[in-house]
Amino acid sequence: MGGVQARMEAALGRLLPAAHLAPARLHEAMRYAVLEGGKRVRPLLAFAAGEVSGARPERVEIAAAAVEMIHAYSLVHDDMPCMDDDVLRRGKPTVHIEYDEATAMLVGDALQSLAFQLISENRLSENPSFQLEMVRTLAVASGSRGMAGGQQIDLDSTGKSLAPPELEFMHIRKTGALIRAAVLLGFLSGERIDQEERQRLDRYAKAVGLAFQVVDDVLDHEASTATLGKTAGKDSKQGKSTYVSAVGAAQARAMAEDLRAQAHGALAGLGARARRLGELADFIVLRKF
Repeated sequence: MGGVQARMEAALGRLLPAAHLAPARLHEAMRYAVLEGGKRVRPLLAFAAGEVSGARPERVEIAAAAVEMIHAYSLVHDDMPCMDDDVLRRGKPTVHIEYDEATAMLVGDALQSLAFQLISENRLSENPSFQLEMVRTLAVASGSRGMAGGQQIDLDSTGKSLAPPELEFMHIRKTGALIRAAVLLGFLSGERIDQEERQRLDRYAKAVGLAFQVVDDVLDHEASTATLGKTAGKDSKQGKSTYVSAVGAAQARAMAEDLRAQAHGALAGLGARARRLGELADFIVLRKF
C-alpha cells in the first residue's frame, strides 16, 4: 500500500495548482486540504480494481486523483460551521480554521471542478463510452443521489434515532457512493472490461463502502482524538445516529465482519488479480485509525 500512497501524494502534488500561482491563497489552501494526510483508501481501491482489468497505472493515477479531490472537498465542506463545525482533520486544523470560511467554501468548489477537469481532459480509456461513463459515475456519486444527498439525510437526522436500515440508506450515499466510484473508475481504466467481473466488483465495493462507515462509527466511539486525527466522539455529542448507538459496538463490529465476508465472497473466482482488493477489505475492517 505504501507504494501507491507515495505515488498518489506525488501525483496530487503535481496535479494541484502550484501554491504561488494566482490566486495564491486559494491554491495554497487547496494543497493544504489535499496533501500530507489521509489514508488514501479511495486511490488504493482504484489501483486495486485496475489490477483486475489490466489498467495502466498512469491512467488509474488520474482517476484516483479525481476521486481523492472530490473526497477532500467533501471533508472541507463537512467541517465548516454550517455543517459539522469541526476544528481538526487529519491531525491538523481544518481549512476554515487555518484560513477562513469563505476560502474553505472556495477550496471545495475548486477541488470539485478540478476533479472533473482531470477525468475529462486526460485519456483514461481506449473506449470513449467508458470514459464518459467514468465522468457520469463520479458526478452521480458526488451529487444528490450520492455523497451530497447522504450528507443532507445526515443533517436531517440529527437528534433522531435511526434504525440500521435507515443508517444503511444514508451511508450507502454519504460514504459508500464515492468508494464504489473509486472501484469502478479504476476498473474502467483497464484494457479488459468484463461485465460479470464488473458486477462482482460493484458488489465488493458496496460491501466495503458500508463496512468503512460501520468501522468509522466504532472508532469514533472507542478511539482517541490523537489516534483518529479528528475529534473523537463528535457524532454522539451532536446527537447523530451511528451504528454504535443503533446496535452497540460489539454488534457493529460483527456487522463489519459480515460485510468483510461479503466483500471477499464477491471476489471469488477473480484469482490473484483481486488479491489487493481482498487485502483492502481486511484493512478497512481491521484498521485502528
